[in-house]
Amino acid sequence: MTAPRTPAPVRKVLGRLSLPERTFVADALRTETVGGVLLLLAAITALIWANVPALHDSYESVGHFHLGPEALGLNLSVEHWAADGLLAIFFFVAGIELKRELVAGDLKDPKAAALPVVAALCGMAVPALVYTLTNVTGHGSSAGWAVPTATDIAFALAVLAVIGTSLPSALRAFLLTLAVVDDLFAIVIIAIFFTSQINFAALGGAVVGLAVFWLLLRKGVRGWYVYVPLALVIWGLMYNSGVHATIAGVAMGLMLRCTRREGEEQSPGEHIEHLVRPLSAGLAVPLFALFSAGVAVSGGALGDVFAQPETLGVVLGLVVGKTVGIFGGTWLTARFTRASLSDDLEWADVFAVATLAGIGFTVSLLIGELAFAGDATLTDEVKAAVLIGSLIAAILATVLLKIRNAKYRGMVEDEERDEDADGIPDIYEQDEPEYHLRMAAIHERKAAEHRRLAEEKLAARHALAEVTGRAGEEDHRRA
Repeated sequence: MTAPRTPAPVRKVLGRLSLPERTFVADALRTETVGGVLLLLAAITALIWANVPALHDSYESVGHFHLGPEALGLNLSVEHWAADGLLAIFFFVAGIELKRELVAGDLKDPKAAALPVVAALCGMAVPALVYTLTNVTGHGSSAGWAVPTATDIAFALAVLAVIGTSLPSALRAFLLTLAVVDDLFAIVIIAIFFTSQINFAALGGAVVGLAVFWLLLRKGVRGWYVYVPLALVIWGLMYNSGVHATIAGVAMGLMLRCTRREGEEQSPGEHIEHLVRPLSAGLAVPLFALFSAGVAVSGGALGDVFAQPETLGVVLGLVVGKTVGIFGGTWLTARFTRASLSDDLEWADVFAVATLAGIGFTVSLLIGELAFAGDATLTDEVKAAVLIGSLIAAILATVLLKIRNAKYRGMVEDEERDEDADGIPDIYEQDEPEYHLRMAAIHERKAAEHRRLAEEKLAARHALAEVTGRAGEEDHRRA
């Protein structure tokens, strides 16, 4: 007679993160949140600079000012330096982040990795479909189909910081990974669909440079003075090849080793990400926003956003397409992998995060510039649509997240509680006998203290009763 088979445990969707992953996500999101606030300030500054009549001409002059070596094909405008140069830093960090998640983070398990990848793909496909259908029925241009496909993690986290919503770490990690994955897929879209002419000599040089970069990493060569000049050469060759220069940043980020060896506190990838992320979030992305978000805003212009198929498609893609795509992709993944949602969450929470992912800014603005490069007016209108769609998504997400904010606060408090003061949240030590022994000792000390206080209070009460009784006897004798 065979023993009954033990049923496999049910896998949880958006369950509790491992402690190392939670620590990494907390550090990353802390930097991204600060960068997101700077991004918001940069976007507001750009709108004011571009819309105040006395300042408008200076905004145009600064953005179109050219600098750089003409002989190397790098005499670019300030706008181009921000879009092609600074954003390469942003995508370099994104490449490292995705590599670390896939080889050392919680996503190294293919079943866990499937959720954000499928959600991101659906969160790109559905907005593209919504945009295309809107423009087919409205007889508009289909060139901007990729504009609403990307999520801006810094902007989304800035919204969270402003509204004060405390998302549990699992939802924050889901949002972070989702944004990284779809930003990298957006770069693939840029490389494939927005590369018109290729200089194969320059592209071959860039590939050789990347091979040298990889070989130096494999040999363990260290020193910023080696890699920074090499990275600049690779970037310059990639730009001159006709392929978008940010591809170079992604490629170099994915090459870094993100697994720790014996004796290492951090892998090279983690160390470099820790150094470069503040530069990306605090300088590169805000400066890009400063020179990309300056579009003319007026009552008529805002009304036109909902009247033209190109701009309406962008708004609907961000607000409706993103939400439906990400929520649907997450639900389908859970359904067909026979996983269940974490006991602490509800599907309404996933829907709220999917709505928040409709905040598209950095990469959406970049794709808008590439998609309508020959039409400056339509480019500005599409940028305005990105801003409006992101604002609507932010407002809807704020309302949905506020409804569950009390529940989120309780979950975060549970995640951070550390009653034994050992620096590790108690929720991660529930299966360790040592933790329960420490807690028993703590409770015993507390119990002893309470017994001592109880004895003191009881003694004081008896003393008061004796004094009161003697006073009553004295009054009786006088009477």
